[in-house]
Amino acid sequence: MRTPRTRARTTGDASWLVTLFGRRILLRPLQSSDFVAWNEVRTTNEAWLTKWEPSRIVGAPDVVTDPDAFAARCSARHRERQLGTGFGFGIFVDGAFAGEINLSAIQRGPFQSAYVGYWIDERHAGHGYVPEALVVLARYAFEELQLHRIQIAIIPRNQASRRVVAKLGVRDEGVAERYLEINGVWEDHVRYAITAEEWDVRGPQWLADWVD
Repeated sequence: MRTPRTRARTTGDASWLVTLFGRRILLRPLQSSDFVAWNEVRTTNEAWLTKWEPSRIVGAPDVVTDPDAFAARCSARHRERQLGTGFGFGIFVDGAFAGEINLSAIQRGPFQSAYVGYWIDERHAGHGYVPEALVVLARYAFEELQLHRIQIAIIPRNQASRRVVAKLGVRDEGVAERYLEINGVWEDHVRYAITAEEWDVRGPQWLADWVD
């Protein structure tokens, strides 16, 4: 078992309300009070983001425009943190909401694995904020949660998302055909992964390059 290099800070007296700090970014769980900023970013970036996301359920409340639906989403993520099944974070740049990075579908037992998903406001794209966030999240996943593996799945033509893993040199495990339903289509995804053993070798350099 690895000894954590640094401890994540927590908010209040709840150990699952984790706030993580990078060099230029802050990661923290979204709260209902973030709705105005969330609505502005998601509305402005609709064309930039929705083509890479699963279809919204017809008739379901819209978390982008409905503050009650957004609050319910925040509550659901809160329950995931309490149960240890997922840790969702808003990405904040200069104190302003700029995107999300999520550690989801955490499996314990013999797997000790999770999936990572991320997105960024197009106005902040290309500045290295997401690679930095990914390194910060990986440190938390491996050193705090003691996971063995994190996986990232990206549509092959989504070059913006693939540049994130390319900047870090994350290992490509090949293409999973018709892996996820995205915007009404079953899309192939390139699968990337980092294991705890890789983190032990490469993590210190990633932290030096992007975080510390």
